Amino acid sequence: MNKSQKAHLALFTVALIYGANYTIAKDILVSNSIQPHGFILFRVLTGALLFGLLYHGFIREKVQRKDYLLFALCGLFGVAINQIFFFRGLKLTGPIHASLIMTTTPIIVLLVSFLLRGEKITWKKVLGILLGAAGAIMLIAYGEEVNFGSDQLWGDFQIFINAASYGIYIVLVKSLMERYHPFTVMYGLFVFGCCFVFPFGFREAMEVDWSSFSSGIWIGFAYVLFCTTFLTYLLNGYALKELSPSVVSIYIYLQPFLASSIALLLGKDELTASKFAAAVLIFVGVYLVSQRKLKENQSMDVTD
Repeated sequence: MNKSQKAHLALFTVALIYGANYTIAKDILVSNSIQPHGFILFRVLTGALLFGLLYHGFIREKVQRKDYLLFALCGLFGVAINQIFFFRGLKLTGPIHASLIMTTTPIIVLLVSFLLRGEKITWKKVLGILLGAAGAIMLIAYGEEVNFGSDQLWGDFQIFINAASYGIYIVLVKSLMERYHPFTVMYGLFVFGCCFVFPFGFREAMEVDWSSFSSGIWIGFAYVLFCTTFLTYLLNGYALKELSPSVVSIYIYLQPFLASSIALLLGKDELTASKFAAAVLIFVGVYLVSQRKLKENQSMDVTD
């Protein structure tokens, strides 16, 4: 397996983790066992601790002063704004709404990549993103009552801020990944993320009633801290060293597909023609966006 294939496998794993995260995180928030800002602070502290152990234990790479601002921006957009608005929004809206709005991320990434990195906007990328978005929306919305009522508009808006922030982060962090080890980058952005999140989350973190946690809440809490925080950032960082931001972002469209696949395996859903068609659209979209980069990486592996 070459580097490009490993990067795509990492992104598939990330999509699988996030596919389950919408429901798991929502269940924790509606239980009122922990409030959004407190939850986020524990996520960020966990990320800083685990990536700090990896950095100090294996890397100890020196960061140039000129990159401090970029680390801070990545911590702001990729950790603080991203996570704060996701959890605040998810508490007010539902997993279906959140999944639908997150389909805007690849479009944002494509535009920001063009503006900041000069990444070409090709017809294949545009077509791939549109097909992937159509498939994701079809898969999420089919058979569901998706009403954008006034009670959820504020939550939906905050999910969009989260999607936009994450898109900007993916583009910004790419340049750091080109210069530093992923452990270094992740440790730096979580340290800055702690600085941004701490003022918002400290009070709620201190008010958590740990005795109210059921076994299911504890399992979900651990899943979000380790899988959705540590593993996803690590695997996304690894993938960004090999692939473009546009390719990384297109895997967001796999999240609803994987969530549905898990439901099928557990006997909680059934396969229909529309769901199969949606899956085809998503995979064709991923292929079109990543095709050129795959060929480039394969060529590089042959010449190494």
